[in-house]
Amino acid sequence: MAQGTFDILHPGHVHYLEEAAAMGEELYVIVARKANVDHKEAPICSAAQRRDVVGALESVDEALLGHEEDIFVPIERIDPDVIVLGHDQHHDPAAIQAELDRRNIDCTVERASGRDPAHEDELLSTRLIIDRILDRRG
Repeated sequence: MAQGTFDILHPGHVHYLEEAAAMGEELYVIVARKANVDHKEAPICSAAQRRDVVGALESVDEALLGHEEDIFVPIERIDPDVIVLGHDQHHDPAAIQAELDRRNIDCTVERASGRDPAHEDELLSTRLIIDRILDRRG
């Protein structure tokens, strides 16, 4: 299982999800709802759009929207073997593992690797993509 906001999908997201998919037999992706995105700017695209785009990726078996009140609800329902965090996600793996243990969810928490740009002009950040759009068209 992987999770994230996935606003304005970019090659960094694709790398994260491909790496997560390689850690198991199926990849479920939880797409954060706007109400749960409090560590950065609110998403530009709707939750349904972000879910649909993530779900269209070959590495993803199923994309679903996160629970608005308890982020562990879909984890309990899916019961994954591994939760893969993005290399730069703000989550504390030890805190997630403690909550999984408290809820008796037998699952490990791993962190995906980062990825360097493949070429000089490649952007691997939604924030950088938005900044470039504003710079060029703002």
